[in-house]
Amino acid sequence: MIINGSATLNRNLADARLIDRYHLLVFPVLLGAGKRLFSDTDRDKQNLKLIESESYANGIQKMVYDAIR
Repeated sequence: MIINGSATLNRNLADARLIDRYHLLVFPVLLGAGKRLFSDTDRDKQNLKLIESESYANGIQKMVYDAIR
């Protein structure tokens, strides 16, 4: 399942450890407010393994991580 644009659903699935792979795009912009991608729930850390990365001319970086179980 691929989820685009639902921060609440992403946080709930991550808290339940139901996400196997993260595809992240990092934009070179800092915002002062907005929805958080990850929750602030007190839980054990989730280790990730970088399996792919790419940088684009416009400064955007793509990173793909597998969740380590």
